Amino acid sequence: MGLYTKLPANLEEVDVIIVGGGCAGCIIASRLTDADPNLSILVIESGANNRGLPVVDHVSVWLTHVLPGNPHVKLFHGSKSDLLAGRQATVPVGHILGGGTSINSLFYSRPQRSDYEAWNTPGWGPEDLLPYMKKFETYNGPGPKEMHGYNGPMQVSEGAFRSRRLEDDFITATETVGWPEVDDINCFGSNNGSMRLLKYMTPEGQRQDTATIYLHPRLEDGQHPNLHVLVESQVERVLFEGTRAVGVSFRPNPDYQPDSGSDSMREIKARRLVVITGGSMFSPLILQRSGIGDPEVLNKAGVPIVADVPGVGADYEDHNSMMYPYHSSLRPDETLDSLYSGRTSLDDMIAAKHEMLSYPGVDVQSKLRPTEADVEALGPKFKAAWDKNFKDKPDKPLTIISPVACFPGDSSFLGSGQFLTLVTFTLYPFSRGHLYITGPKIDDRLDFDPGLLSDPDDLDVKPHVWMFKKQRAIAYHMGLCGDPVPGTQPTFPANSKANLGNPNPEYSAEDDEIIEKWIRERINSTWHPIGTCKMAPRDKHGVVDPALDVYGVQSLKVADLSISPHNVGANTSNTAMTVAEKAADIIISELGLIKK
Repeated sequence: MGLYTKLPANLEEVDVIIVGGGCAGCIIASRLTDADPNLSILVIESGANNRGLPVVDHVSVWLTHVLPGNPHVKLFHGSKSDLLAGRQATVPVGHILGGGTSINSLFYSRPQRSDYEAWNTPGWGPEDLLPYMKKFETYNGPGPKEMHGYNGPMQVSEGAFRSRRLEDDFITATETVGWPEVDDINCFGSNNGSMRLLKYMTPEGQRQDTATIYLHPRLEDGQHPNLHVLVESQVERVLFEGTRAVGVSFRPNPDYQPDSGSDSMREIKARRLVVITGGSMFSPLILQRSGIGDPEVLNKAGVPIVADVPGVGADYEDHNSMMYPYHSSLRPDETLDSLYSGRTSLDDMIAAKHEMLSYPGVDVQSKLRPTEADVEALGPKFKAAWDKNFKDKPDKPLTIISPVACFPGDSSFLGSGQFLTLVTFTLYPFSRGHLYITGPKIDDRLDFDPGLLSDPDDLDVKPHVWMFKKQRAIAYHMGLCGDPVPGTQPTFPANSKANLGNPNPEYSAEDDEIIEKWIRERINSTWHPIGTCKMAPRDKHGVVDPALDVYGVQSLKVADLSISPHNVGANTSNTAMTVAEKAADIIISELGLIKK
């Protein structure tokens, strides 16, 4: 098997280097080696191999992956912001072979037609991308047959376990508040309602990550001898001859190999192509350390300029989330609280072959739009933004909300109860941030500002105020939902008509200020960074062209979520996989490979 933690000394040159063995890199490498097994390919991943890890195989522990100290996640801390009550926003991203697909909650969540129309890029519209969306999936769910794939490597299903009472209760309550159940919100059609969530897992509950489904079978079948994967290794920069990419320099990741030494940097050459697939956080940093980026940033960092591409690391976007936990009347066999509170352990569950091992705790996804009255209530500036960006796009939701069958973290301090959490997140924030280097080395400090709630007209906080009120209304109508967990929702004055117990609470201007303050003190990333190497004209902060070629250089592409020109109204793994499948076809064609 060509999977290494240390590259063999005699491997000095390959045809294609893929920098990043995450969601996209695993797909691209696999499609290329299928097209021509004689093509020599090296994938370099900074995290560990995901093969055989219980915390990967068993989806129930996915929430632990966003906690500090988890080895399979890299945490990026933003600068402190007065807009966040002096806090730092934190963005966790996958740091393991398979990337986010090895550790995430596996939601099957597709963008809308209007999302890909907004990309406004030849070859990347909704009709262009739908074949790739269908290519990687075997769909086991409702909806129009022509909109889904049935022969792809990634299984999509209900999974093996669902908390049916919570699922039904949430959908019924959401209908009472005004949004219907929808069979399929992932078919480029209408949404504005709740769907019984499908996941990237087999009907038996097996995680479908891109390393396990694409990469490992080809490493192990004896038919792809020229496919090589190096894990636990960090790429510092791309090597150039003039402006042509010819290789990379890399080192062992000291998180895994602390005794590797400070002078352990090594180079490997690429005869034909270097593809960067590090995701929205790592890809712009690698480009900048390689001399591609904004000249002002590069000069300050002491990096010689190879290509003047100001968009690298600019226009950072994300989705922004809030979590609202409640006491519940769910049974212990309907939530994950026993696991997260420590009353049971993962080892115990594995030994017992527990039916909830494959359960991510979420069975519904609601994509929601406000009514015209809701929009009016959010003020004239928000209404103007709504009319410009949403009103004439009826498939474009403002927010997603889902019920989670547990307290989102260690609930041991709350006793032995069972909980549910309503999680909300906005899909198209107006705020933008940046991610820049400050020096030429991997370990140099970063200049990262996620820009959370930084839009000049305070448009981004308004939907969260609206969502707080709506999730509260949904919770009120849920038979399984009790009181909020103390300290997890704002406190209103005693005489406020917003206090609990009222099915139609009234919120004063003072109440809205209290809600907004609460949001600013707690809002954070939804772990969906996007757009830091976007596909757009160079003079519009673009970094790559429609063929994913980096401006100003040759033989270098970026092919991951960072190339998205605009945000998408969905969890982002589907977009990353779609980009990867499309990128693989582009590369196969350009290299003149025989596509099988």
